[in-house]
Amino acid sequence: MAYHVDSRDLDSKEILTWDLFGTASRELAQSIVDSDFQPEIVIAVARGGLLPAGALSYALGLKLADAINVEFYTDVHETLPDPVLLAPMLDVDAIRGRRLLVVDDVADSGRTLALVLKLLRDMGAEARSAVLYAKPASEVDPDYVWRRTAEWIVFPWSAEPPVTPAG
Repeated sequence: MAYHVDSRDLDSKEILTWDLFGTASRELAQSIVDSDFQPEIVIAVARGGLLPAGALSYALGLKLADAINVEFYTDVHETLPDPVLLAPMLDVDAIRGRRLLVVDDVADSGRTLALVLKLLRDMGAEARSAVLYAKPASEVDPDYVWRRTAEWIVFPWSAEPPVTPAG
């Protein structure tokens, strides 16, 4: 039941508030629309990409959305050796030949995004990526980025530990 945002020991960090998340989502959606890319399906990289993907799907007027589950971070600055795809998997036939917007919260090392983009492109989809934040060390330069930072990022949806039973 670990949550990886207990970053109290970090002197410097980027803090995204709920209000700023709303602004970021609209600005990111505007950059996608202005690029003339017209995605047909939004694919969230779960879990971090679920809320940004939902916000972008509404801002872009897209009803088709799905998620791909990837585990990589286990704690602040702690990762598994490699990103791991988790079941359930996407329906290959439903995405072949489609224009996909892959959404995550951050491209940190970029390894998760690289894995997902390769997988979807190998399935025959045209896939572009959108993130709220990109880090300088990312091996993938996402197609759409709201902000670039080298700092640890505290997202509003993971800033607190999970809720436990009262009493």
